[in-house]
Amino acid sequence: MERKVCVVTGSSSGIGAATARLYAERGWNVVVNFSREAAPAEAVADECRALGADVLVQRCNVADDADCLALAAAVQARWGRCDVLVNNAGTTKFVHARKLDGLDAEDFQRIYAVNVVGAFQMTRALEPMLKLSPSGAVINVSSIAASTGMGSSIAYAASKGALNTLTMALARALGPAIRVNAIAPGLVETPWLQNGMGAERYAASVEGYKARAALAEIIQPEDVARTAWYLGVDATKTSGEVLAVDAAIKLMPV
Repeated sequence: MERKVCVVTGSSSGIGAATARLYAERGWNVVVNFSREAAPAEAVADECRALGADVLVQRCNVADDADCLALAAAVQARWGRCDVLVNNAGTTKFVHARKLDGLDAEDFQRIYAVNVVGAFQMTRALEPMLKLSPSGAVINVSSIAASTGMGSSIAYAASKGALNTLTMALARALGPAIRVNAIAPGLVETPWLQNGMGAERYAASVEGYKARAALAEIIQPEDVARTAWYLGVDATKTSGEVLAVDAAIKLMPV
């Protein structure tokens, strides 16, 4: 049987890398995407090839529509199909919520350009191939910041709220051919977050999160990857939903 294809943006580390590896492990070909450094993406690609996948490594800044179209063209040329798109690429600026003067219009525009517009542009670029798939699906990686107003910055939380609305709008616009859902992770253990927060603040955040979450855990990239598999492959009657993967933190008092 011809192998299906999963495109994962922002997949040189963290959630994206875990998702690419999982799809490769389960018999799919994958696109590993990066926007800056090629070496980490190539390392992830090697891991996916060792699992039996054919892998396309593609530089793409999802905020640039021309880059999104080029990625879609490369997928078309390589395999002629795309069955699942995972819009994982994201960015932020780490600014305490009370420090309003730590953000300006350019920060909002840069963050929205990747987190919201980028997800739209990648979906639009791959729509023709996704429509041809018998099980086309889009998964947007959001955050519980969209519903709590917390997180790395106000601009980031607002962008994830917009991404959730985009998810619902695209689900309505692209159904029934393409399902569109989102994942809202809680605190995820990734180098990106650790580096952004700093070691001391990150450690305190982890302990505080575990203390408040009903399951007393933080989230691993593999937890999100398994949910991306579920929404991409198994949840055939689900669209327009935002699924929290947060160790049930909402059940406990903040």
